[in-house]
Amino acid sequence: MARYLTTDNTSPAVPLADIPELPYGELYDDLADRLAQERYHLAHYFAREEGERLRFYVILLDDADHKILVSSFAMGYHDEAPLPSLTALRPAAHPFERDIAERYGVRFDSMPWDKPLRLPADRRANITNYPFYTIEGDSLHEVNVGPIHAGIIEPGAFRFICNGETVLHLEIALGYQHRGVEKLMAATGNRLRQSVLAESIAGDTAVAGATAFAEAVEKLAALAAPEALVTERAVALELERMAMHIADTGALSMDVGYQLGQVACEALRTMTINTTQAWCGNRFGKGLVRPFGTNKPLTAEKVAMIRRNVAEIARRYNEVRQDIKSSPTLLARYEQCGVVPRAEMLRIGGVGMAARASGVERDLRVSHPSGIFARGIAHESIVKRHGDVMARLMMRCREVLQSAEYIDRMLESYAPAAQMPRPDYERGLAPDSLAVGLVEAWRGELCHVAVTDDRGRIADYRVKDPSLHNWLALALAVRGEGISDFPICNKSFNLSYCGHDL
Repeated sequence: MARYLTTDNTSPAVPLADIPELPYGELYDDLADRLAQERYHLAHYFAREEGERLRFYVILLDDADHKILVSSFAMGYHDEAPLPSLTALRPAAHPFERDIAERYGVRFDSMPWDKPLRLPADRRANITNYPFYTIEGDSLHEVNVGPIHAGIIEPGAFRFICNGETVLHLEIALGYQHRGVEKLMAATGNRLRQSVLAESIAGDTAVAGATAFAEAVEKLAALAAPEALVTERAVALELERMAMHIADTGALSMDVGYQLGQVACEALRTMTINTTQAWCGNRFGKGLVRPFGTNKPLTAEKVAMIRRNVAEIARRYNEVRQDIKSSPTLLARYEQCGVVPRAEMLRIGGVGMAARASGVERDLRVSHPSGIFARGIAHESIVKRHGDVMARLMMRCREVLQSAEYIDRMLESYAPAAQMPRPDYERGLAPDSLAVGLVEAWRGELCHVAVTDDRGRIADYRVKDPSLHNWLALALAVRGEGISDFPICNKSFNLSYCGHDL
């Protein structure tokens, strides 16, 4: 029997009955071998209750052959025998095994990160009993930041172990806003409400979240979106990418006292999100992406407005980029700060912009394209090698200009459809099936998995935000740095608390 069911990012949903179910030992050995190869990485790995047992689903991406490999294994729900830990061999598996252990009490033998991934919603675990790592030594001291922060960021606890000003270790504990999003998605049969939930998981990734949900649902209905709808979704995604990268450029400028860069980027980010608002009525693109259709189709006037605004934003933003690159003071602050080597980024399963800044070319627009990148645009990833704050900043700069070019190219000859399909919230979905929505959001790989029951209702919904992998990269970035470097290292990743906490 084949070990995996093979599909791709444009194919319909797969029946659960067609997904191979292997003995754990066999799948474990195979995954250990494959994950040692750079071409493979886990998109998701989760368990769900099926009758009197737990069935574990593995969604493995083959970046070289552009394939999605799906497999599974099962165990009795009350079976207390520990499973060999894949994390012990391949650290990229650690968030998935920790999540499974936290949800279902499954024990993994030799698991090196045997602690909560997210604090449970019932708050039986909290900051007072979280098992932070400790190091003994008279010259060492601990610095705790959070979980309550000044300003507007969300709650998270950062525990530093320092020798003087030098950070030896940073441990990050999240989960303080564990909202039960995945349970809410499965608890309602109202697809409009599910769409609103999907775009609300992380407010700065509303378009990507709604797109991942829409693509998963459309796969469950075996219905591909029409060309015009694909184009408009792609424009919205690239506008979101531009807005967030520009905002982060401003934040990094602010943290080193470069006020001109800060205020210029604040103005340009406002211009970008106001462009989205002029299109759909919401600055963050909420309400814009819906399954099977749209309520906010582009008009010729809006196409012209978007092209005009994007060209102006790109022109002015490029001036900020040039100023940063020509400033010795800024270069001295950003370069060789917060380095994450390529090998470490691969070990932890880093994705998206942060991984590409460390030389890991992991980009769904190339490896598993969908939408416009499967139909019209051959994306070329921007990759940096130094893995420092400067590389992550320059990634943003280059991707803003690239996104602006893509938007102009998509809209240059775009004629708005005379009759764009409207959203369909009642269309039947394939029963007992699994669909994966994979979108390269501005932070990186966003994976939504929908599993239906025998009536075609979504019975389980799982979300993997790119931050799930990349928070550990932040912890690695500050090792050996002065603790005063933490703010710019943190901003250079700008990871999601709520995308992680769900």
